Amino acid sequence: MNEQRQHILICDDEVEVRDMLAEYLSRRGFSICQAGNADELRKSLETATPDLILLDINMPGEDGLSVLKGLDADENPPVIMLTAAGDVVDRIIGLEMGADDYLGKPVDLRELEARIKAVLRRKATPAPAEKPSEDDAQKRFRFGKTWLDIEAAKLTDEEGQEIPLTSMEFNLLTLFARNRGRVLNRDQILEGAHDRSWDPFDRSIDIRISRIRRKIESNPQKPVVIRTVRGIGYIYDGEPRTGTKPT
Repeated sequence: MNEQRQHILICDDEVEVRDMLAEYLSRRGFSICQAGNADELRKSLETATPDLILLDINMPGEDGLSVLKGLDADENPPVIMLTAAGDVVDRIIGLEMGADDYLGKPVDLRELEARIKAVLRRKATPAPAEKPSEDDAQKRFRFGKTWLDIEAAKLTDEEGQEIPLTSMEFNLLTLFARNRGRVLNRDQILEGAHDRSWDPFDRSIDIRISRIRRKIESNPQKPVVIRTVRGIGYIYDGEPRTGTKPT
């Protein structure tokens, strides 16, 4: 455990839930603060920036999705959403808006701790590819209309303007860069960049790749940089192949 305790902000309108999570995570060595609604969360962020936010989606008044939309991906910490069991639509929307992970209620406390540690680990250290390619020594990779600088942890456009990335998006691009020309299935992608095994019903990877395509592709509806290999996964070629039909 680090000498400086990592700070987690829990935002949930249910006092019992907040207290339960706070007690458990405090015993695991985290520093905790609590917010019961969107206004309290924003006030807390004005005082100090936590290392991670646990954000309930279904809050009265301004809900968690609205709060998430207002957070700056560059300036604010990673977010794990807490969603009602089976609330798939909210999970998908939250991931599309930049949440780092989600967990259904009722919360399994051990799984929550594991998810928190995984997200914090990704934030601190980008996940490497399992088998680095010959391009591993290269630090800058072209992704369509953008450039990924692995050493600087930045994605920039042709004019050098930085394009905001979540930690998960950066890890995914790094994984593709270090596996240029290799087809990666969802198991490999999740293990290499997400630190958890694949659930056959988990669409988080597809959603995040869709978000990335909107940033790197000239036409996200017809991607040619990160291509879909139907029935298998995805491939990054570096440069679009002449005559290749995008998928």
